[in-house]
Amino acid sequence: MTGKAGADAMPAGTTSGTPQVLLAHHLKQLKLPTVLREYDKIARECARDGVDHPRYLLRLVELALIDRERRMVERRIKAARFPAVKSLDTFDFTAIPSLNKMLLLELARCEFILRRENVIALGNSGTGKTHVGLALALAACQKGFTVAFTTAAALVHQLMEARDERRLLKLQRDLQSVMLLIVDELGYLPLSPTGAELLFEVFSQRYERGSTLVTSNLPFEDWTSVLGSERLTGALLDRLTHHVHILTMNGDSYRLKQSAGRRRPPPQPIGRSKTRPPPRPSIPRPAKPASPDPRGKADARQGARSGPLP
Repeated sequence: MTGKAGADAMPAGTTSGTPQVLLAHHLKQLKLPTVLREYDKIARECARDGVDHPRYLLRLVELALIDRERRMVERRIKAARFPAVKSLDTFDFTAIPSLNKMLLLELARCEFILRRENVIALGNSGTGKTHVGLALALAACQKGFTVAFTTAAALVHQLMEARDERRLLKLQRDLQSVMLLIVDELGYLPLSPTGAELLFEVFSQRYERGSTLVTSNLPFEDWTSVLGSERLTGALLDRLTHHVHILTMNGDSYRLKQSAGRRRPPPQPIGRSKTRPPPRPSIPRPAKPASPDPRGKADARQGARSGPLP
């Protein structure tokens, strides 16, 4: 009996003190930081507005839920290891006319994750494939799905390193457990035979168990140049494209456009030469005073001697 009473007893220092001190202690124990931070301010607002106790409690709990969801989204984004946070709000759809905008907006609802379907974004370099992948990944985090982001080269490196360290099975289980796996930049670097086989195992283990999003600068018929085997490429594409949404993203490179815009010289005024500088204005020199005519002086002296005419 004594042991049970001791187990149920409150920690020292919590059975006495002001209600504010006790409440702060209990809220910390319950891990309710938003309630601890906001309860006094909300109480004053409700007292001023004549709000009853149930509505006061409802307002306080709603704030706690909103703050908890925000922190959970932040944790999912951090766990996904995004290189940058991108959204569709900042994507320039007009620059990629080949992209199916309605399909992309539909994918942003993340229902394809519930159906365990895949997404493949194909297009030349610099057309925003990584941006689209990050935007869909952000939408998934906001809707409560677990996400992992990596490049194809980095993923193969992790798999080979895990194999050498005898922890490959654990890494494969971790990759299989996420609801959306994003493999970026497949096709930029050729893979070794072992790396290609390990990558195939990841896709095969996720087949109809989780959604995978792949971005590539190569059409499907050129994937053999990366994976090194027609048989392996065919088996991988068979699993990856069974339930798939394909985004075609061919167009001019964003980066090349921005770089060309930075290098373009400022426009010059019409009619002015591009190579020759404008002529410097000529400054008129003051004219030299005319030298006196000696004959004029003699005539003047002669006139002074002769005097006025009668």
